Amino acid sequence: MSSSTKETLTEVISRNDIIEDLRKLGVREGMVLEVHSSLSSLGYVVGGAQSVVDALLEAVGFNGTLVMPIQSSENTEPSFWVNPPAERQLWAKIRESTPAFKPDESDITHMGRIAENLNRRPGSYRSYHPSCAFVTYGKYGKLIAQKQSLDFPLGEQSPLAEMYNLPTYVLLLGVGYDNCTGMHLGEYRSNARKVNLQGGAIEENGYRKWVKYLDITLDSDEFVEIGKDMEERGMVAEGTVGHATCKLFKLADAVDRTAAWLALKYPME
Repeated sequence: MSSSTKETLTEVISRNDIIEDLRKLGVREGMVLEVHSSLSSLGYVVGGAQSVVDALLEAVGFNGTLVMPIQSSENTEPSFWVNPPAERQLWAKIRESTPAFKPDESDITHMGRIAENLNRRPGSYRSYHPSCAFVTYGKYGKLIAQKQSLDFPLGEQSPLAEMYNLPTYVLLLGVGYDNCTGMHLGEYRSNARKVNLQGGAIEENGYRKWVKYLDITLDSDEFVEIGKDMEERGMVAEGTVGHATCKLFKLADAVDRTAAWLALKYPME
């Protein structure tokens, strides 16, 4: 613990506390569990992200599988950047300078310390995509991670499509529905989004290469309202892990509701 911390700890969260809370929420052995998380939301966890990942792995057990996105948001077409946007005269330099995606080297700090910890673990598998990769660990880890197309990377040729056909649940650990990567598969299936030309840097035959690929215009802001709809339909278990507000639901339910909700809101002409 940092010597600069002034407040005295009055409560700590242990690995066993997390396992107990996960069990109360409904996490069971044998689950495929897609996790989106905020470490700070749990309170002070003894052992930090390492303890959280240890707890998640024990909760799903030997026959379970843990999945987390390791998206590289900066390895994308700069003309689409909004946070922050990049001036037009910088686009070519960004494309030329972005390092090739490497699962064990590329910066995934925006995905949080828990995902970073799982990504470092021996025995984990990673899918390969410059901006939309996943890290997996467990029984179905290799199956889930082995296939991801460059075009439409969260669509039918993706880890999400593999997970849809497995007993997969989504755990939102201190984050909202707008963090739920799994719901993007519903966006693809709704046909409600426009197609655009994306780009990113990859490694091919030992050389760095900037490639262009097709994708839809993703928008997770509407997932919040879709999540509320799911709650009203009784599809979501709610509880706490440590101090974090958590949601647990079936991935297939989330994908189907997203597809139906968006198709109704944006009917094809």
